[in-house]
Amino acid sequence: MKRLLALFFLALALHGLPAFAFTPFVVKDIRVEGLERIAAGTAFNYLPVKIGERLDAEGARAAIRALFRSGFFKDVRLERDGDVLVVVVRERPTISSIKISGNKEIETDPLLDSLKQIGLAQGRVFNRSLLDKVTQELRRQYFSRGRYGVRIDTLVTPLERNRVAISIKVAEGRVSRIRRIRIVGNQVFSDKQLLKQFQLSEPTLFSFYTGTDQYSKQKLAGDLETLKAWYLDRGYIDFRILSTQVSITPDKKDIYITIAIHEGKQFRIEKVQLAGNLVVAPKALFPLVDVNAGEIFSRKRVTHTVEAITGKLGDHGYAFANVNAIPDVDEKRQRVVLTFFIDPGKRVYVRRINMVGNTRTRDEVLRREMRQMEGGWFSAAAVKRSKTRLDRLGYFKEVNVETPPVPGTTDQVDVNYSVTEQPSGNLLVGLGYSQTAGILFNADISQDNFLGSGNRVSLSFNNSSVNTVYSFSYLNPYYTIDGISRGFGAYFRQTDAAAANLADYNTDTYGGNLSYGVPINEFDKVDLNLQFQNLQLKPTLFSPTQVTDFVTAQGDRFNTFLVTAGWSHDTRNRRIFPDRGMLHRLSLEAAVPGSDLEYYKVNYRGQVFVPLTRLLTFELSGRIGIGDGYGNFDQLPFFENFFAGGVQSVRGFQDNTLGPRDSRGQPLGGAFKLVGRAEVIFPPPFFTRSHSFRLSTFVDAGNVFADTNSFKVSELRYSVGLGATWLSPLGALTFSLAKPLNDKPGDSVQLFQFTIGTNF
Repeated sequence: MKRLLALFFLALALHGLPAFAFTPFVVKDIRVEGLERIAAGTAFNYLPVKIGERLDAEGARAAIRALFRSGFFKDVRLERDGDVLVVVVRERPTISSIKISGNKEIETDPLLDSLKQIGLAQGRVFNRSLLDKVTQELRRQYFSRGRYGVRIDTLVTPLERNRVAISIKVAEGRVSRIRRIRIVGNQVFSDKQLLKQFQLSEPTLFSFYTGTDQYSKQKLAGDLETLKAWYLDRGYIDFRILSTQVSITPDKKDIYITIAIHEGKQFRIEKVQLAGNLVVAPKALFPLVDVNAGEIFSRKRVTHTVEAITGKLGDHGYAFANVNAIPDVDEKRQRVVLTFFIDPGKRVYVRRINMVGNTRTRDEVLRREMRQMEGGWFSAAAVKRSKTRLDRLGYFKEVNVETPPVPGTTDQVDVNYSVTEQPSGNLLVGLGYSQTAGILFNADISQDNFLGSGNRVSLSFNNSSVNTVYSFSYLNPYYTIDGISRGFGAYFRQTDAAAANLADYNTDTYGGNLSYGVPINEFDKVDLNLQFQNLQLKPTLFSPTQVTDFVTAQGDRFNTFLVTAGWSHDTRNRRIFPDRGMLHRLSLEAAVPGSDLEYYKVNYRGQVFVPLTRLLTFELSGRIGIGDGYGNFDQLPFFENFFAGGVQSVRGFQDNTLGPRDSRGQPLGGAFKLVGRAEVIFPPPFFTRSHSFRLSTFVDAGNVFADTNSFKVSELRYSVGLGATWLSPLGALTFSLAKPLNDKPGDSVQLFQFTIGTNF
């Protein structure tokens, strides 16, 4: 009776009745009743009442609110048993399982992960209001994807032991289609001109594939920004989007979009000037200005100018420079005076350069690539170039750089490079195939970053129907602190020329080399290679007269000392799959006078990469080779000839088959080679971020001639086609489908060509 009376007075107190309805007391003990899964300690942690405290009506209300806020309980009561506070609770059920069905547009796993982050997951306490919020958010997500007919049903099934099973059934419905996009208020440009800039479109013949007629709120927002940029880049400074109306038919299948705009007048630039603190001479900044007096105002070119000036200031140590373009608009004359106001801030120098993520690669290997020095003035160009040099090493999957300011200072930054290492070694034992070399067996142990030192060591064995090769090589790219490289190697090679579509003869060659590379500047390098070569020529019963006559006149074994000097200019951003920059490489290889063979060969290779868009790259490349004999040789030895045709040359023609032929009608090669290529490179559809696969469309041209005097433009061969390269675990897989444009009788045409498991 005493306990019930206390409960009655406590209930009155909690409902805000006068204080006499509840008699405060000092809590001597606390007991919690009704717990099933939740530990008593958890309840005590949320309960603001402690033993020995005096509990009044306000304290009781606060205790109940605190326990409800925990989210664990759906009912809470306070009772008094003498001086003991009794807390009676009913726990919320826990979630036994969550099942989502019918969703195709939004994948299940990411959806479950997002539900878990907000507390709706298996094993968590069930909260009905949270489930309702999730339903509304899911419906909003489908609306943003143009699925206005979506239906979402939730079912909560009670289970034993105070658990529930949640089922979310989604009927996505069809995407609402755009039936009409109308632009109102445009007088200068037609609807057709403006709608060409949009991602969204009215139904077309290919809409079923492109999906451009499927409404999306995000795409529409992007199209409105594109529309605004279109006008601002053409001088319409006062352009405004007045309203955007999106209406949907009652059956929620068709959408009509109306965009009301105000074009305004077109403005021209009257004057361009620099203002502010010109810490860099104006004569160095004005060439960066991409807008000129008399031209139509263009926001794009103004933005480009701001970025260029900011970058120039960054190169001079002003890392936090602020450049603002301030237009002074004359509405009557439709003219703009454009002022670039420069606030360089303080000149900044680099306190430390930090390397993170290089667990295998030695710190010095990264630091020797740095073009930004510690303690020196900050240079944005030097920081960027240092990142490019790290990318070009090939040791890292990813290289990132940050330049945070040093806490407590206004003129110092740290430069932090974070790298993600990738395996730089290769242990390969396997098989491959190429149409020319046939089945390839290879065993290759190579390490581009041997023991983290940046040195390259390679030991390999390769076998095919054309070549059997045993080789060893070593290269130290920083033999001296100035970046002079040194390398050496040894090899043995057996060659069956007939298996490579050439004249019928065999060679056995062994030798060794010593090489040095000397950097001239950031992009130019000079190479010197000294090589000894012993070659044994082995005619066969089917060798042509060119081979047998040569053996009769010169013998079949030759010791040759070769010197190769080369120059290269390389500004490519990557060694593999570059998308910008150029490469020019010129070399002269000559046999030392007094060698058994006396000849020389001049080779040139050029590549230019121009990014057309974010995904498209244009490549223009070419190769020229010229050779001749001297001393006792009146021509280049036939086994040193140049060859053309095949995947690495003029595609669509069989490997090495272009050019002069021997007395038996087999390709012999020539002393002059000219090959060119124009190519548009792009990633495969749906895998635009792939770094190991590329597609291309190309035009190839070239041929081999007996000598420069035999060259005729009419004898060049041309082909067009599609190509693909995949950097697979087996090596580079290269495919091409080419159509020769002017093949002649006697040419060996091969429309589809590929190599698998050969070096890239």
